[in-house]
Amino acid sequence: MEKITVTTKVNAPVDTVWAYWTSPEHITKWNAASDDWHTPHASNDLREGGVFTSRMESKDGSMGFDFSGTYNKVEEGALLSYAMEDGREVEVIFTPEGNSTLVKETFDPEQTNPVEMQKGGWQAILDNFKKYVESKI
Repeated sequence: MEKITVTTKVNAPVDTVWAYWTSPEHITKWNAASDDWHTPHASNDLREGGVFTSRMESKDGSMGFDFSGTYNKVEEGALLSYAMEDGREVEVIFTPEGNSTLVKETFDPEQTNPVEMQKGGWQAILDNFKKYVESKI
């Protein structure tokens, strides 16, 4: 199956975008696809071979899951490559564009949900990230 790509342009310098993307205290603030979900806990061992985990839950407590993976490659301020627990690969590229940063996330789709639904969910999280970063600067 073909990889899925989502992108956003964040109006902040790459060092700020990187810090907000990788710091657990920020991840818990932006990592949700909609207002009725949140991430109450996140951890991030930001190195090759390091593991990250985000606990994603509906705010009413009716659903939740852990999203985790292991880093294959970490290039500070430029690239994150990781494998999710199920083996699917993800690559996140951070490209400086003046005082803005292009964030491009490419991932292997899972087999359960339609591709458009997966793309929409990941794009919604990325849009929430952009909104959060830009509200803080």
